Amino acid sequence: MVRVLAVSDVVDEGLWADVGPARGVDVILACGDLPFEYLGYLMNALDVPLVFVPGNHDPDLSGYRTSRSGLTMRAGFSSQPPWPEGAVSVDGRIAEVATLRIAGLGGCLRYSGGPNQYSDRQQAVRARRLALRAMLRRPQDGRRLDVLLTHAPPSGVGDEGDAVHRGFSAFHALTGRLRPALLLHGHVQRGVAAEADLRLGSTIVRNVTGRHLLDIEPVGFDRAR
Repeated sequence: MVRVLAVSDVVDEGLWADVGPARGVDVILACGDLPFEYLGYLMNALDVPLVFVPGNHDPDLSGYRTSRSGLTMRAGFSSQPPWPEGAVSVDGRIAEVATLRIAGLGGCLRYSGGPNQYSDRQQAVRARRLALRAMLRRPQDGRRLDVLLTHAPPSGVGDEGDAVHRGFSAFHALTGRLRPALLLHGHVQRGVAAEADLRLGSTIVRNVTGRHLLDIEPVGFDRAR
C-alpha cells in the first residue's frame, strides 16, 4: 500500500504551517495551480518524491525534456526548470515513482490566451500520444497504470457547465484504453471534493482540490494480457 498526499489548486495553510498531518506519506501527487514554492516546501519537508501536472494558472512548461544523462533541456539547451528541483512532471509522460505507475495530462479547456490551455481536439491528440506510450510500455512488463493525473476532470464527470471549468471529453477514451485504477484531478473548487467518488468505467475519479491523504494499492500486472 502506498500512502499518497494529493494536492491541487488551493494552498492548505495548515500544511504550510505544519506538515505533521502528512508525515509518513510515500509520494506527493499534485494536479496543478499551486505555487511551486509551496510544492517545493512540501517535498522537502516530507522528504518524498513529487509528481505533478500543470494547471491553467501555472507557467508555460512546454518544451522541457529530460536527457538520458538526467539534465533538463529546453530547445536543445540545458535549462533550469521552474518547478522544484527533483520533482517529476508527467504532463504527456509516464513515470514510476514509489512503486506506482503514473501518467498525466495537465491543462484545461481553452478559454483565453493563457498557458496550459487546449481545445478538446488538441487534448485528444495529446491523449492519443500518451496512450500509445503507455500501450508500448505495458507489453514489456505487463503492468497497468495505477494513476492518471490530470488538472481538469473528464467531461460530465465532476466538471461544471461554465466555459472555464468544463472537462475534457478526450479523457473518456483515454481512461477506457489505459484503465487506470484512479484518475485524480483538481480545477473544480466547489464541494465535489467532499462528495462520494465518481466513476468513469472501472476508474475511480476523485477531485483532490485542497489536500487529501490516500492509500493506493498498486494495480500490478495485467492478468488479462
